[in-house]
Amino acid sequence: MPVVVVANPKGGVGKSTVATNVAGYFASRGHAVMLGDADRQQSSRLWLNLRPPGMRTIQSWDVGAGQVAKPPKGTTHVVLDTPAGLHGKELRELLKPASKVIVPLAPSVFDIFATRAFLDELAEYRKASGLQMGIVGTRVDQRTLAADQLQIFVKGLGLPVLGELRPTQNYVHLAARGLTLFDVAPGRVERDLEQWAPICRWLDN
Repeated sequence: MPVVVVANPKGGVGKSTVATNVAGYFASRGHAVMLGDADRQQSSRLWLNLRPPGMRTIQSWDVGAGQVAKPPKGTTHVVLDTPAGLHGKELRELLKPASKVIVPLAPSVFDIFATRAFLDELAEYRKASGLQMGIVGTRVDQRTLAADQLQIFVKGLGLPVLGELRPTQNYVHLAARGLTLFDVAPGRVERDLEQWAPICRWLDN
């Protein structure tokens, strides 16, 4: 069973946005999806409570502090949103059931430096476990110097960059209604779906 963990110790980098859209993608493919939220802010749980009746079902998954229970019978895909400050033993516990890890990374110098030690920790774990990991750039404006800095930073990490997501209000407006890019007419979010295409291929691989 695929278990996708979305993690970065820095707050405000788009973990919940990525996690909810990964769950939305899996649901759009007809999978029985559970979305777990190990973050104290419970952003993903709030989002689930906003999800309209009649949309593709995404079940909530209770996750204790640093502990991941076995998903209920019938679940085929799990997405786990994680808290800021995640490292050490708590990180390793949340990674145990994971088949893939996505690290959302914003292109500011503060986010980059705050994430460096975490990425080094993940790289060591990856060597020992063979766990699939990738970076998703969030709020990336290709016209900015920050985007160039992000590219330079990730080149030396040895982790693949799965995609880069532009700063758009589409994510904000959809999240406020409990929706994802994969819940609305493709023509409304065509550019964003194009950016998600390589991420989705990696999720399916």
